[in-house]
Amino acid sequence: MSTDRSPVIVAARRTAIGTAGRGFAAHTVDALAAPVLAATTAAVAPAGLPVDDVVLGNCMGPGGDLARVAALRAGLGTTVPGVTVDRQCGSGLDAVLQAAARVRAGDAKLVLAGGAESASTAPHRHWPDSGERYERAPFAPAGFADPEMGPAAEHLARARGITRARQDAWAARSHARAAAAQAAGVFDAELVPVDGVARDDRPRAAMDATRLARFTPVFESDGTVTAGNSCGFSDGAAAMAVTTPDVARELGLPALRVRAAAVAAGDPALPGIGAAPAARAVLDRAGLTVADLGFVEITEAFAAQLLAVSDDLGLDEATISADGGAIALGHPWGASGAILLVRLAARMLADDADGRAGLAACSIGGGQGIAMIVERAA
Repeated sequence: MSTDRSPVIVAARRTAIGTAGRGFAAHTVDALAAPVLAATTAAVAPAGLPVDDVVLGNCMGPGGDLARVAALRAGLGTTVPGVTVDRQCGSGLDAVLQAAARVRAGDAKLVLAGGAESASTAPHRHWPDSGERYERAPFAPAGFADPEMGPAAEHLARARGITRARQDAWAARSHARAAAAQAAGVFDAELVPVDGVARDDRPRAAMDATRLARFTPVFESDGTVTAGNSCGFSDGAAAMAVTTPDVARELGLPALRVRAAAVAAGDPALPGIGAAPAARAVLDRAGLTVADLGFVEITEAFAAQLLAVSDDLGLDEATISADGGAIALGHPWGASGAILLVRLAARMLADDADGRAGLAACSIGGGQGIAMIVERAA
């Protein structure tokens, strides 16, 4: 056995992504996470290694330690621990970052990581002083801007000169590509059925620019951000095994090597651009440039923010979300960062894929960003 501790990702799986209130309306967040944890565990079981830990991202669940609850529900046994991570909509990617750091340090050999979210069953809570419904935790304290992500996307579009037509064109692209991929069975191998649900329910091939132009602006009467060029509230989960190259080779599983990861932060007033400084940091850490990237997955919370990040970095848009993104598929907040890696694994490990690196990145409420560079392991 070698002493190579470069962390690799294997057996990346996800549930279908359901629009809130639809296919997974009655599924708690641990009920979504458990099946993908079980599927990933089954894929790596031939190695005979204990699972050192389970790390899951989550934003809006009922509290407690989702990862431990889901691990028990998945049948991993009482000796498998779990920890839950909250970096808002970057939580699932941060969970994998943390798992990779432990493997690289030699503190673990096999960690299951990912994220889960159930917008459908997230509890309703209220502020004790006013009785008003608690919608979300503050992204920043008093004295700082703390916008909702939608109005912030509108502000970003105006600041960066991103037109309504361009946003609608990107949304149409997302739906067209996701619908085509779905029809061709591109997603089938990565999906874990949950109570018979094994199909993303949001992609619509008919959601073209003409139809999208009918949507009215949501946040400002003369704005450009609409329900059509934004993601939907969603339910879903994703998980993968993070381990060493030796274990991946022993299992005979194709793997992605985690080359570098980074987090960054900036102005809370413009949270949608947060992926850009994180991506620049991770590219620098990996010794790469945007020209070295063949595969890019950035959370499409809003077309405006995706386009702002792409413009800021100078990305080749052809490399971004080639099978559609969150506008078409949905955005289950705590799971979305992990879903980016599931999609990169599917694209980069395909037989006809070239050998270029992949980037996963998320912009995060409060002005943060997170990014990871992965490459196909030898």
